[in-house]
Amino acid sequence: MNAATSRDAYGTLIEPTTLKIQRLLPGPIERVWAHLTDSDMRRKWLAAGKMELKVGAPFEFVWRNDELTNPPGNKPAGFGEEHRMQSRITELDPPRKIAFTWSDSGDVLIELEAKGTEVLLTLIHRRLPNRNTMMMVGAGWHMHLDVLVARARGEEPPPFWDGWLKLKQDYDRRLPPQ
Repeated sequence: MNAATSRDAYGTLIEPTTLKIQRLLPGPIERVWAHLTDSDMRRKWLAAGKMELKVGAPFEFVWRNDELTNPPGNKPAGFGEEHRMQSRITELDPPRKIAFTWSDSGDVLIELEAKGTEVLLTLIHRRLPNRNTMMMVGAGWHMHLDVLVARARGEEPPPFWDGWLKLKQDYDRRLPPQ
């Protein structure tokens, strides 16, 4: 993946507790929207979970990161086969914007913007409670979005866990000390 494809691949802190990360994806915008909102499509890059596309609607993310890539890579200790998180849609403007709660680790806003035949995805994760969470979330979003870009381009993504572990080290070096 080159810089033009990934924007600046690493997320950046745009406020002390807010991470912003961007990716360019092949369009059209409705296709990318489906990757965000359709459970079967989203489970291939992030997490499953049926969504009622309505502000205030609750939903559950169900992660099975071992199933995202083949091989999955070397899973670090402490991660189970499945992780679940309750969320709620807080903003919605199909097919351009969706925002939702992120358990006890803030809120997520994803905006899509058509750029010719591609779509710019901008993800902003606000109210990250501490540096360790920023490191985990930064590496997580980064790797999950890399999987999404690969899938959208019809490519096979690299092993999820190996990428996540490397990115966690990268974010540890990039984030300011607490």
